[in-house]
Amino acid sequence: MEVSEPDPSDDEAVEKASDNRTATRQDSDSKPAVKKKRKQPTECFLSQPEEKQESTVKAKRRRKKKISDVLQKSAPKPGVPADLQNLLTQHFGENRSVIEIEELKLSDSCFLPANDLSHSFSSYLKEICPKWAKLRRNHEEKKSVVMLVLCSSALRSLELIKSMTAFKGDCKVLKLFAKHIKIKEQMNMLEKGVFHIGVGTPGRVKALVEQDGLCLNATKYMILDWNWRDQKLRRMMDIPEIKRETIDLLEKSIIKLCRDGSVKLGLF
Repeated sequence: MEVSEPDPSDDEAVEKASDNRTATRQDSDSKPAVKKKRKQPTECFLSQPEEKQESTVKAKRRRKKKISDVLQKSAPKPGVPADLQNLLTQHFGENRSVIEIEELKLSDSCFLPANDLSHSFSSYLKEICPKWAKLRRNHEEKKSVVMLVLCSSALRSLELIKSMTAFKGDCKVLKLFAKHIKIKEQMNMLEKGVFHIGVGTPGRVKALVEQDGLCLNATKYMILDWNWRDQKLRRMMDIPEIKRETIDLLEKSIIKLCRDGSVKLGLF
């Protein structure tokens, strides 16, 4: 039996074929891999401008509600009794019955002439209290004052005390605010001495009345520092805390005395 020897050309063909496959694999490996592009998330970018726009609108709305912005554009108008009456009606309108609101109303006879913005404090007091000298001489009761002046702060109280020099004469004036003065000290002073005028904030005056440190039976005049504006152009009734304490004092103590005719209200 004759065995045929392998043809060298066949081996060369096999080698070439394997070399071609290897080269093909190397070429494919040498090509850079193509990365798939990822889609950029768009939801977060869409929500940001909306939030920004919404916050800007809210900021503008808040700014419009600032009292100073509104008052800067409005000319100052002197307060009149109807302003106080409307304030009380708005404050109690939602929580009180018609009968209860009627009991809080004050007639025109309860009010003194209002300041028309042409007066100093002394000239205004001289106009509304022409018989002040006689009232001052006849007042001898302790724990009371003939005139009570309410304003928005301790600093404003000091300003008013200084500005009434031409009116008060030698009468005694008591500071009725909380800054640097304890309420017990004020109660002791009222109990031991006779004072004609009290000037202070509604919060401290209300506390003194509630603790029986100040009696209002001898009080003839109550003046509200109605028209004065602070650095932010706020009047005393534009400040929520001062407004609330003033209305509480009026409701609990002053309105009844006004309706009985013993106290007159003035808006300076």
